[in-house]
Amino acid sequence: MRNGVKAAVVGSVCLTVLGGAGYGVYNIASALNGDGGTGGAASVKTGPPSGSEVREATGAFFAAWEKGDTVSAASWTNYPQAAQQLLKAFADDAHIGKVRITPGRASGDTVPFTVRATVSYDGVSRPLSYRSTLTVVRGETSHRPLVDWQPSVVHPRLRKGDTLSTGESSAPEIEAVDRDGKVLTRRTYPSLGPILDELRRRYGDKTGGRPGVELVVRHQAAADGTQAADTPLLTLAKGRPGKLPTTLSASAQAAAEAAVAKYPESSVVAVKPTTGEILAVANNRRDGFDAALLGERAPGSTMKIISAATLIDNGLTTANGPAPCPPSAVWQSQTFQNLKGLTPNEHATLADSFARSCNTAFVKFADEVKVDSLTREAEDRFGLGRNDWQAGVPTFDGRVPASGGPDTAADLIGQGQVQMSPLNMASVTATAKTGAFRQPVIVPLKLDGRTPARARGLAPGTARQLRALMSRTARSGTAAGVLGSMSGDVGAKTGSAEVDGEARSDSWFAGYRNDVAAAAMVQDGGHGVDAAGPIVASLLRIAG
Repeated sequence: MRNGVKAAVVGSVCLTVLGGAGYGVYNIASALNGDGGTGGAASVKTGPPSGSEVREATGAFFAAWEKGDTVSAASWTNYPQAAQQLLKAFADDAHIGKVRITPGRASGDTVPFTVRATVSYDGVSRPLSYRSTLTVVRGETSHRPLVDWQPSVVHPRLRKGDTLSTGESSAPEIEAVDRDGKVLTRRTYPSLGPILDELRRRYGDKTGGRPGVELVVRHQAAADGTQAADTPLLTLAKGRPGKLPTTLSASAQAAAEAAVAKYPESSVVAVKPTTGEILAVANNRRDGFDAALLGERAPGSTMKIISAATLIDNGLTTANGPAPCPPSAVWQSQTFQNLKGLTPNEHATLADSFARSCNTAFVKFADEVKVDSLTREAEDRFGLGRNDWQAGVPTFDGRVPASGGPDTAADLIGQGQVQMSPLNMASVTATAKTGAFRQPVIVPLKLDGRTPARARGLAPGTARQLRALMSRTARSGTAAGVLGSMSGDVGAKTGSAEVDGEARSDSWFAGYRNDVAAAAMVQDGGHGVDAAGPIVASLLRIAG
């Protein structure tokens, strides 16, 4: 916010209401220390709070919060000092008053509720309404029923370390438009919400707009010092938005949104291989994280696109050269297996093993590649891992470290130390399709004179062989189930990545059709064709 507007730190607030409780009948205790102090009970209670205790704690808490009595409200939480500070900031710094809370039906120790309030600033007032939940716990030392203090209760968009602030917006609003001039809004395309916020933060002052007055969530800075864009919650006075061109395609974005909606914890990105322009970005995640652009996960066998290029460029084999597929392979005392049901083939070519996604074929090359061979290929040919992309919004640029030991083999099959995002793998697919690395962008470079990342790209022979490998995979290999009957020039690579502590593997799929390349990841989604494959296929069917 500008003009010295104070921010309301809403780091750990939790609210709850009770069905029809009469708030004013409670004798609310004064501020307490620790986890809410003692309630003066004659006997110590243990176990989960009873229904009457849930009603007591939530009723007292809400009654005090409605009255603006932060000391009393805080005494009914398990973090009273933090609660008092944040509740006071909620009223004084975010300028939210006239709070009224309507409880829903409690489910055990959890109570849903609706908050209705008024935000007032500089003579302008607007109503505010939202829903949230709280949980009642028993104090560890006091044994009293207490509200478990969480930031999302103050507002569901809040996370630890966030703040609320009302005042003149830090940047003018923008009217982002797609490549054909169609307006892109978060209401129509929900996945674009964080991206539109970031575009506003970066380009709002460059588009000729005028700031308005807003209630926003100001997010805590990341460990590296980067600051995420504010999240607007309520507009009190409209400014004048400036128009911002993007490379996105409204039709591709709509297809991406519909595709990820079918699979929880999924993300997808589509790019235009001949230009590097990002056509669509979509996420369907409970945590709201933009894993499509910022995710860091093992990419599984989609990494074999880069690995195959490494083997070809280092003269170790060719598309039609040998790449035997034994039932298992051992590298430095670690045994690697293939997916269940894959028939071994000691006479397989690289094209055979790539199309069938044979892990052991690639692991067998671990004693022939250098420790940094895969790293050099990823950086020099595919533009990955140098942290220099200038897309117009923050991106993770991939990580392919020069790993020794067992990771030398694991990295070749997209495990070990390798980390990618769907954007990275969409870019890899685009590079394989055209032979040239074109750094992905979501805002035209000419808008602010950004210098894109550069890489050599692929030798013509390597690119030709990669396209042959991916085309075979799409038509008759592991990707045929979702792309086999699709018209046009298609290619793909499936992947599944095991993650420590998770029962199922992440589902990965990277593919292209004509001049569209896309990659998707579904956490805990299983094999590549189980979840990520259908997402990419549905997007390519419309946009490709």
